[in-house]
Amino acid sequence: MHIAICDDDKEELVRISSFLEKYKREHNASLTYKAFHSGAELLSTVKSGDYALYLLDVIMPAVNGMEAAKEIRSFDTEAKIVFLTSSPEFAVASYTVKAMDYILKPVGEGRLFGVLNELMTDSQKPQQGLTVKSKNCIARILFSRLVYVEVMNKQVYFHLSDNSVREVTARLSEFEQTLLARPEFMRVHRSYIVNLCQINELTSNELTTHQGKSIPVSRILYKEVRDAYVKQLFWEERNTL
Repeated sequence: MHIAICDDDKEELVRISSFLEKYKREHNASLTYKAFHSGAELLSTVKSGDYALYLLDVIMPAVNGMEAAKEIRSFDTEAKIVFLTSSPEFAVASYTVKAMDYILKPVGEGRLFGVLNELMTDSQKPQQGLTVKSKNCIARILFSRLVYVEVMNKQVYFHLSDNSVREVTARLSEFEQTLLARPEFMRVHRSYIVNLCQINELTSNELTTHQGKSIPVSRILYKEVRDAYVKQLFWEERNTL
């Protein structure tokens, strides 16, 4: 597991680094970490998939932790984000970027170890997905990384959270039953099935994903989509804060 620590307080960086080293020794854990002294420094180098966990100080000059988190979410919806803050008032704001948790500063060993234990447990669970076949390869697509499915000209396109696309010659109906059996997936248009967890904004005629993609929403389906999206947001709020 790769971890990014971002804090403009050098003493806090040293403290967290020492805790991570201790965790590695005591749990024989396979983890690496890198320290960044500002949000700007972090964003200048990071890309999707670099880190499984971001430990972000909320209050930093220039680019603060919340701003950095929003930018990270624009290209990586899977990484876990934990805010480091001196005040619990930021807990509510953390919901907007689907933060995993927040830790009050100074960071304590027990609190940090609890976060790491949860991540390690999750990483050992089998990840669910579907298998798709194209002319050149067979690919496993994890549900958690699938943003939306699009059908066009007898081709089905699987759009993933890292902005890659898997193209398959097939009918959407071949995958529809599997996807719609899961609560996070919903048909929003005759040509699109969308992962509700990946929606950033919804209007009466279209939605926008966290990656900035615009997808049409059928007028007939809008109310059903809206209700499902609101339900998903409430579920995420209960399980985030």
